[in-house]
Amino acid sequence: MRILMVGAGGVGGAVAAIATRRDFVEHLVVADYDLARAEKVVAAVGDDRFAAARVDAADEDAVATLLIEHRCDALLNATDPRFVMPLFRAALAAGVHYLDMAMSLSRPHPERPHELTGVKLGDEQFALAGEWEAANRLALCGIGVEPGLSDVFARYAADHLFSEVDELDVRDGANLAVRGYDFAPSFSIWTTIEECLNPPVVWERDRGWFTTPPFSEPEVFDFPEGIGPVECVNVEHEEVLLMPRWIDARRVTFKYGLGTEFIDVLRTLHKLGLDSTTPVKVRDVEVAPRDVVAAALPDPAGLGELMTGRTCAGVRVTGTGTDGEPRRVYLYHVVDNAWSMAEYGCQAVVWQTAVNPVVALELIAAGTWSGAGVLGPEAFDAVPFLDLLTAYGSPWGMREGG
Repeated sequence: MRILMVGAGGVGGAVAAIATRRDFVEHLVVADYDLARAEKVVAAVGDDRFAAARVDAADEDAVATLLIEHRCDALLNATDPRFVMPLFRAALAAGVHYLDMAMSLSRPHPERPHELTGVKLGDEQFALAGEWEAANRLALCGIGVEPGLSDVFARYAADHLFSEVDELDVRDGANLAVRGYDFAPSFSIWTTIEECLNPPVVWERDRGWFTTPPFSEPEVFDFPEGIGPVECVNVEHEEVLLMPRWIDARRVTFKYGLGTEFIDVLRTLHKLGLDSTTPVKVRDVEVAPRDVVAAALPDPAGLGELMTGRTCAGVRVTGTGTDGEPRRVYLYHVVDNAWSMAEYGCQAVVWQTAVNPVVALELIAAGTWSGAGVLGPEAFDAVPFLDLLTAYGSPWGMREGG
């Protein structure tokens, strides 16, 4: 398979480190607005199948030209959600498959943001589903870890563990610590602000999608493999918008283990207007406050050597088991930062995000996963994905009782 990956940040670098070990990759172009950053990723893998290029992710024509020039079969979007739509349209124009790890941005309801949805995550992409179907090309959306692997878990549970699904509750938590920093997010702060300060979305069969205030419905969830109890709160996330489209469930939620300090920082940023993406003038320069926050914090990709602990992503499924009895399980994936650093030189959160699109690309290249239109991971058989993930050296787990 010939692939264009746009984005040479932490996740992009981890994708390259994983993909260089896989034979299905014929050619992979690492493209970024900063050519030096793309060249650094390519130099790190030292693989002549990889090449670096400069491209502006917002320039649809330039991206489409690059896809055609390198005879690519697929575009992997490893940028932040601002660039989903131009890259999505560029892949469609070039006639190639498309994969991303975060979907098109939402816009809150103008009058009742904490009750009703406005423009939902992914709405702009699903609006073009007919064009992708007509082109006989696949847009596989939300194929990181969350969304992504959690959606695969939900499909597996619905197909193999339950006769009826009552609730799908995605729960994400960690016990990661970064030495020398009081506040150092392990993932893009730009994306974190977006998903944590927007109104969270919940799905209920009898109500459809609705919203709540940020950080609502706190609960303590006990994460496996030594992570332990972490307070989790409602956060806007793609799983809630994807799972109900393909899996019959009474309720779908997403809660993130942020911790009190992290929530307080986010609330302060919001109160000060530092979460805004609208540029303000500072002397002779216009700059978005959120971009300033991102620039002031350490690059998450460079924190691995200072980081300790584990991160966990998974979904708790409640319903009726295949034996007709009530059942609750938690399907999960844990990555230890010490392992990911020793094995791949990547910190745990970005590695856990990056491995899943590589697995999906390999399944698409083999024809194991195929389809046309705008689809989520739930639309495909989960077993080949989970088997291949284990073959990559990163097995998943299941805990009875939730």
